[in-house]
Amino acid sequence: MDTRNAAEDWWRTSIIEMRPNVIRFRGYPIEELIGNVGFPGMIWLMLRGELPTQAQADLLGAAMVAGVDHGPQAPSIAIARMAITCGVGINGAMASAANVLGDVHGGAGEQALALYERVLRRQAEGASLEDAAAAELDALAARGVAHVPGFGHRFHTEDPRPPRMFELIDRAVAAGAVSGKVAAAARAIDAALARKKGRRITMNIDGATAAVYGELGFPAPLARGLFVLSRSVGILAHAWEQSQQGGRNKGPIPRECLWTYDGPTLRHVE
Repeated sequence: MDTRNAAEDWWRTSIIEMRPNVIRFRGYPIEELIGNVGFPGMIWLMLRGELPTQAQADLLGAAMVAGVDHGPQAPSIAIARMAITCGVGINGAMASAANVLGDVHGGAGEQALALYERVLRRQAEGASLEDAAAAELDALAARGVAHVPGFGHRFHTEDPRPPRMFELIDRAVAAGAVSGKVAAAARAIDAALARKKGRRITMNIDGATAAVYGELGFPAPLARGLFVLSRSVGILAHAWEQSQQGGRNKGPIPRECLWTYDGPTLRHVE
């Protein structure tokens, strides 16, 4: 292989073709995509290689709308606002915020979809959906997992977002756009958790969007990436708003409120 071919083959991608005066995504010219394909459809094309149906694009878009923001009490949003007051600019604020969307704050959707997938595997092996869900909850407990991913909320006893998401999933099932199997697994976990706890634990946004992404055929790791894309809209909005409000070096609490110190009392170097 000559040097030029070696250099050109260094990166190989089926995502984009670009050369002078030509830009094509998955074979589609950019000038044909612009104005004809919405942003959810473009996300689908980039990740999946084909354009979605309108029903698929609509359901994906709905899930991404649902996860856009949850206010400055959410660490990612608070960090975006604090970062702006440090003078890092919009891109730095967004990067700082996105970097905390980890296993606890941002990763539960991936974990929830993986949980639903395990339930469906047990069902495929012959278990009833009810037994499969109960077995997976027992497995989580055996591993010491205290919080079932996709369930429970610090603020909401009934998160207002999941009912609407499942309404849209049910419509898509009726239209033949999705199978409903992942949603059924999510509902089975919901019911099994209520039986186990003796009370209903609200499904949260992670549990609901995980069901949508699973129904649409996205693997669990992409559920986190899609959440990051969704929440980035709120991050951007809050960073911009804070930049217009002004303020310098705003920390997590007003300067009049100091943190609780629980270290040693005053002492001196001898």
